[in-house]
Amino acid sequence: MYQQLRRRKHLVATLSISLLVLLTLSSLKKIPRSKETTHLHIHLRKNIQIAHSACDGTLYRDLCVSTLSTFPDLHSKSMPEIITASVNHTVAEVRASEINCALLRRNLTNLPPLDRRALDDCVELLDTSIAELKTAISDLSLGKSAIKHYHDLQTLLSAAMTNHYTCLDGFAYSKTNVRPHIEHRLQNISHHVSNALAMLRKLPGVSTSPAKSEVFPEYGAVEDGFPTWLRKRDRKLLQTSANETKYDLVVAKDGSGNYTTIGEALAAAPNSSKTRFVIYIKAGAYYEYLEVDSKKTNLMFVGDGIGKTLVKGNRSVVDGWTTFRSSTVAVVAQGFIAKGITFENYAGPSKHQAVALRSGADLSAFYKCSFVAYQDTLYVHSLRQFYRECDVYGTIDFIFGNAAVVFQNCNLYARKPDENQKNVFTAQGREDPFQNTGISILNSKVEAAADLIPELSQFKTYLGRPWKEYSRTVYLLCYLGSLIDPAGWLEWDGDFALKTLYYGEYKNRGPGSNTSARVTWAGYHVITNVTEASEFTVGNFIQGAEWLPSYGIPYYLNLTA
Repeated sequence: MYQQLRRRKHLVATLSISLLVLLTLSSLKKIPRSKETTHLHIHLRKNIQIAHSACDGTLYRDLCVSTLSTFPDLHSKSMPEIITASVNHTVAEVRASEINCALLRRNLTNLPPLDRRALDDCVELLDTSIAELKTAISDLSLGKSAIKHYHDLQTLLSAAMTNHYTCLDGFAYSKTNVRPHIEHRLQNISHHVSNALAMLRKLPGVSTSPAKSEVFPEYGAVEDGFPTWLRKRDRKLLQTSANETKYDLVVAKDGSGNYTTIGEALAAAPNSSKTRFVIYIKAGAYYEYLEVDSKKTNLMFVGDGIGKTLVKGNRSVVDGWTTFRSSTVAVVAQGFIAKGITFENYAGPSKHQAVALRSGADLSAFYKCSFVAYQDTLYVHSLRQFYRECDVYGTIDFIFGNAAVVFQNCNLYARKPDENQKNVFTAQGREDPFQNTGISILNSKVEAAADLIPELSQFKTYLGRPWKEYSRTVYLLCYLGSLIDPAGWLEWDGDFALKTLYYGEYKNRGPGSNTSARVTWAGYHVITNVTEASEFTVGNFIQGAEWLPSYGIPYYLNLTA
């Protein structure tokens, strides 16, 4: 049925275009060349010249020029206005793609559960992209002050692109032919976003010095050891003990609070809150699947500590969930904070991808939390995130995604995998060289978990592998245990991404830190320059908002406190 509908639409479109061309040609024959038509040709030629100039440096130049040259009065537009017009055009394409996914979901009634869930993911992700692109348009509309929002713009466009590839990733294990019906549209949209990211570098006042091109763009300003987007009030909340904190709602399994489940308290929390709303979750194991959606802004979960307050689930890809939807807890609301909670997916090592926590929450922070699973434990999906004094346990690619994320003073533990598996700490998913994303691990411990220690010789363990073409990860001033293979890093598939990735190590210590036998890839770096290493710190990587000072999480600006 879908193929018949598609052929019918294609036939109608072809006939319509043919008729339009015939009418246009016949009308042109009747119009003698005049001053008006000469002026039109000059105008079009000037539009194309301006489009070529604006598109210089983009990865998809032909697409960029063909798109921009159709915009009216291009010669009178400033660079922020040109980028705005381009993003507006992209929004329309994203909306059309979202409708296409929704129609496929509704009309293809015999789809297996995995494909239905993948299409549901796509509809949600594309809707999120529309919101992010509209926010970017709003920032660009500020004209001359758009430069003040440069890093916000980078973050929003980077996240929108990540959403589109995440949609396609949902069909990785599909046995149907649904993906081809959406893939071309999404790749075209991602190319538009890539071009917009490249054009951002032309905003007046933006520095594009070569020194910045090989390292993370700024992650954010820091004050008193915290990124500045953690406001002072939030910082105090995180530093205050549980019995001294004022809570808005209390969750307790024994009935001593306002609710017995976290889901009930989450539903009762206000939408679009401008101020911090705190939910205290008393000790206990809560078997719930939670989604902190975009309306639940400025929410904070406070538990009684790692291993005391636990949120547990067991969804997995083997059991028919997409990786995106397998998470026990998913967070997309801006300004989310968690303290003193264990997030767990206990599906086990044989169930493949099974996420404990997925975060696509901008300006989010996690303090003294733990994340426990096996493959794909912590999905740092997109936007800006900060983790301090957290524990992460897993086996394969267990910190993965495409956020701009810093782990500071954390403990990362490789667990015992299935036979014939390798442990890999990270799989960073940067798709485009203009995205301001990557994983920075600073002053943290990288070791074997208790179940792996007796069998270290049976399994190889690596610092990371390139999930996507421009994968970017660094370890700075970390302790690397003896479990790390001398090569340090692992290929994904042959020579894929080995020239375009950026992997770096700076002054690490411990038995696994010797770099003399490391991989010799073009994209691997032993960082010796403190200036280059500093580009991966909180102070130079999470940029663009005043957020961390208020959260109460200890942090520091530079490589050391």
